[in-house]
Amino acid sequence: MPALEDWRARVAVFEAEIGRAVIGQARVIRMMTIAILARGHVLLEGDVGVGKTTLLRCIARALGGPYERVEGTIDLMPADLIYHAFLGEDGRPRLNPGPVLRHGGDLAVFFFNEINRARPQVHALLLRLMAERSVSAFNREHSLPHLLVFADRNQLEREETFELPAAARDRFMMEIAVRTPEDPEIGRQLLFDTRYHDADVLIATVSPGILDYRVLGELGRMIQASIVASPHLQAYVLRIWAALRDPAAAGLRIEGVDMARLVQGGASPRGMSTLVRAARVHAWLAGRVCVLPEDVRAVFPEAMSHRIFLASIYENRAPELVAQLCRQIFDRVPAP
Repeated sequence: MPALEDWRARVAVFEAEIGRAVIGQARVIRMMTIAILARGHVLLEGDVGVGKTTLLRCIARALGGPYERVEGTIDLMPADLIYHAFLGEDGRPRLNPGPVLRHGGDLAVFFFNEINRARPQVHALLLRLMAERSVSAFNREHSLPHLLVFADRNQLEREETFELPAAARDRFMMEIAVRTPEDPEIGRQLLFDTRYHDADVLIATVSPGILDYRVLGELGRMIQASIVASPHLQAYVLRIWAALRDPAAAGLRIEGVDMARLVQGGASPRGMSTLVRAARVHAWLAGRVCVLPEDVRAVFPEAMSHRIFLASIYENRAPELVAQLCRQIFDRVPAP
């Protein structure tokens, strides 16, 4: 396996290839890269037509691994992910592997489109896939060691949708917003440059197998082991954690908000550990051997915002209040 320095160069090529096909999304690509190297799953947010599927297909091609996509629907059942039932020519029932098992243990990217249209029973199966990278089917256990799950939610329509429970959202390492680029020149290219009008042709321009999906697990472990978190940095993260759990005691203030009642839950040990994992990857990509506060701050919105659950009285203002809470934390919690 190549040395870590060589892998950093390959990751730069990976990001550049994706960036040529999916323009105007540099931060999204960087956060997706960090999640992949930290072996974390991702929930994508964004309007329809902003390129989420194209982005994932480009990533799957650049990883060189099998890609599967499932559409969330009201009638989708857990078994539909595992097998496909049909009648054979002899009139007898037959079973074929479904999207999760179609590639055996080689499945690399699994995209669940409009996940909140699927029933909670389907979410439950997905939680196990994400947590254990395995599933029980056909009287045996199937391991999916290379699996990365990506999902997005339908944010425009509320009928026949099932909001993800806290436990399900917490399984995603990151929640990444994909927005329409604001740069007028990028907008002009997307509208008038014909190479962006045919997704299949565009995706084919991405070099395949830049990062070998089969070694990403080992690469991730090497990165985590090579990046040091000093005692001062550890104390800083623990202070952030305390402020998230009890913002009133930490002296955080938001006008018109009862800080003692604001946060109902979230910022679990699992959530904070994924924040540290993401920060280590960010430091490694920057060529450092230790985590700095700026690494923590760089990945904090995507790694933690979806893990902060507010009291019901504030839920309708959640995006605004969570953003203010995060700003307060970085303003008031002293960095080393």
